[in-house]
Amino acid sequence: MSDAAALLPAAYDAFDVPRTELTARALRYAEETEPAVVFRHSVRSYLFARALGDHDGLRPGVDYDDELVFVSCVLHDLGLSEAGNGGGRFEVDGADLAARFLREQGVGAEAMAVVWDAIALHTSEGIAPRKGPEVALAHAGISADILGFGKELLPAGFADRVHAAFPRENLAYALSDIVVRQALANPAKAGPLGFPGQVLRHHVPEGTLPGWYDLIAAAGWGDRPVAG
Repeated sequence: MSDAAALLPAAYDAFDVPRTELTARALRYAEETEPAVVFRHSVRSYLFARALGDHDGLRPGVDYDDELVFVSCVLHDLGLSEAGNGGGRFEVDGADLAARFLREQGVGAEAMAVVWDAIALHTSEGIAPRKGPEVALAHAGISADILGFGKELLPAGFADRVHAAFPRENLAYALSDIVVRQALANPAKAGPLGFPGQVLRHHVPEGTLPGWYDLIAAAGWGDRPVAG
């Protein structure tokens, strides 16, 4: 381990995190790039992912690449930063920015593809869990921190320790507000069937965003409901 890799802030001493040159650089990059409330969510997501993996009997370095889970979680919301706010869904914009960062660090194409998938799919319920273990674990940790999915599987008192070290500050609403601000500025970032569109729907007049059946009606194929 290089000296640079060892220089993680003291807040991380209480937790088992991978201490490599790449994880140190990814952590620093995320902290410098993301809003503070989003950055802390990214760190908590890894800590919950690791704990949920432990619960399932998955061994870091054996059953999954712990470094890639860490990097995936820490960088997963780059699309909610100014630097990552491009023309697509924030998940994909973030995955693209993370891939660019990893390429600059000399990370290989195979590992980069794992991180890209983990970030691009992190809001894709039912898809991310069917990918490799790194993608599935990142999704599990992120879902636990945002919506509490699986939190009952965490060790007793663990979430309290994590929140004491990395406070929430109403993360779920703060993050949703960023998604909405981006989408209002660029509606192309929030298609009606994706997660950003679902969030935006609550902040625009009713009927502004078409629903599934509205899209069917507008398709022009003349489809009609099938009699039951």
